[in-house]
Amino acid sequence: FFQSSSSSSSPAGGSNHTSNWAVLVDASRYWFNYRHIANTLSLYRTVKRLGIPDSNIILMLADDVSCSPRNSFPASVFGNANHRANLYGDNIEVDYRGYEVTPENLLRVLTDRHAPGTPRSKRLLTDAGSNVFLYITGHGGDEFMKFQDQTEIMSKDIADALEQMREKRRYNEVLFIAETCQAATLAERFYSPGVLAIGS
Repeated sequence: FFQSSSSSSSPAGGSNHTSNWAVLVDASRYWFNYRHIANTLSLYRTVKRLGIPDSNIILMLADDVSCSPRNSFPASVFGNANHRANLYGDNIEVDYRGYEVTPENLLRVLTDRHAPGTPRSKRLLTDAGSNVFLYITGHGGDEFMKFQDQTEIMSKDIADALEQMREKRRYNEVLFIAETCQAATLAERFYSPGVLAIGS
């Protein structure tokens, strides 16, 4: 999936593969959801290590755990008990934070339907040769994911956004990973070609 940008063809459709992009979404808030931000930041570090630059990563975080008064390590988020790597650390670029992390904004990112003047850093500027990694974590249920315990996104909403992306030639292949309760059902309504969905 994450092949070099200089690769000339894709095994799936034979079209030119031009770039790799990642959309990483932590849909929950608050200290008791520490694992969600840690998992999202772990993937953020991983895709950067694999060569995807910040300009090609859309990072959506509630972004309150690192500054929580309960955090014994201010401005830090760790993925394990030994505190070896600060996942928050230096060189992190959060594109959507706090109450900007909504189903509406996620759908706008995927379909590139933004208000005029939206900065480039908040846009997924893909093309027909782009491979897109879409990761979402938080609390969910049968065919839905909650956003900050206030709103929900449904499987059919994501499915329709992916189909709009296909129609607008905004991807070559999509790898969708959902990490939530009943995660596999979040891809239940997907129908667009070139989309691989995994639930955990």
